[in-house]
This record gives sequence, C-alpha cells and structure tokens, in this order.
Amino acid sequence: MKSLAEQIRILDCGLAKYREILEKQHQLHEDRILGKIPDTILIVEHYPVITLGARQSANKLLVSKEELAKNNIDVVETRRGGGTTAHNPGQIVFYPILNLQQFGLGINEYIRELEAIGTELLEYLDIQAQRKKGFPGLWVTDRKIASIGVRVSKQITYHGMAINIRNDLNIFDLFVPCGLADVEMTSVLKETGRKHPMSKVKEKLSQLLTEHFS
Repeated sequence: MKSLAEQIRILDCGLAKYREILEKQHQLHEDRILGKIPDTILIVEHYPVITLGARQSANKLLVSKEELAKNNIDVVETRRGGGTTAHNPGQIVFYPILNLQQFGLGINEYIRELEAIGTELLEYLDIQAQRKKGFPGLWVTDRKIASIGVRVSKQITYHGMAINIRNDLNIFDLFVPCGLADVEMTSVLKETGRKHPMSKVKEKLSQLLTEHFS
C-alpha cells in the first residue's frame, strides 16, 4: 500500500482542447519518468476532435479534414494504439500517467484494469458492459460504448480511455470508429434515456480510479 504522500493524484481538467491536454500529458509523462511527480490521472471532457491512432491502416476518415474544420472539429494525429476515435462534450475521458513497473502490471493487464474501471463506472450508471476478445474497449451487446488507446514509454503510461455518457454520437458518423466497419457507437444516454450530471460521473470515476490504483 502506498503512503499518503504517494497516493495517486487526480486532476479534473474540465472542458479542454485535446491538443492542450496532449501537451500536458507529454509534460507529465516526462516528469513521471524523472520521478518529479507521483502517479497522476487527468479527467477531462474535450471540445469536438477526431484523433488518429498510430496504426495508419485503421485511420479511415469519411469526410475531408477541410470539411471537418468548417464544422469546428479538430483532427489530431497521435502515437497511441488503436485507430480513429472521437471526443466531444458529454464523453468522459481519463488519461493515467502511471509507472506500470511499480504496479507490477504488463500492458495487457493494464488494459484489463482500465476496462474493469469502465465496467464498474457503467454498472453504477445502470449499464451492463462487456469486454470483447481482441477488441479493447467496452461493448453493450454489439454496440461500442467505450474506447481505449494507450501508449507506454519507459514503463510510464499515457493516453487512456473514453466512455460515452451523454455526448452527441453523430461525430462517429464522420469516420470508421477504430477502423472497424459497421460498428455502432452508443452511450449511457442512448441506452437508458437518462442524462446523468457529468459532475456525478466524474466523482464516481475518481473514486474508482483511487480504489484501483492506490
């Protein structure tokens, strides 16, 4: 068990631009490698953005970047795993900056841990989500509700997990989600008809992150 001084630090970044949070992740990642900061997790909602993963074959936009720009949707290339995904307000995203070696976790075990946290959060919101072998993220039968794209460098993680709570799902019609044809995206709102306050969702997520990573 970590001492109180080493307890995980959780930062609520509110509603923020993806590029700003990506830059913040890079800085925190460097600081964590150098031991300047404790394990840290960012929780955020993003302005509309489509992010491209490191696997180029899985990046499939259905409209031009110029058209997206006209609709105030940013497009950002990243070095995380996975294919194309999107973020917008009403989707909760968390980015752990953790030393995996200190947790005794390999990358696959770490991804399972993220999925477990997402499953517990969704259960709290009356959604029974499942893993699907070979496809990181969470599903409600054949509909995808959460996406994972992570990167690990020098044993320190960054990027993370996005869970659709009450966001506008139309953004996912602009590309092929995760490079998987015919994937239907869903959300807590779409499945239950309930608009949960994001403050309440963040509070529960923070509790789960503390339980799993402290």
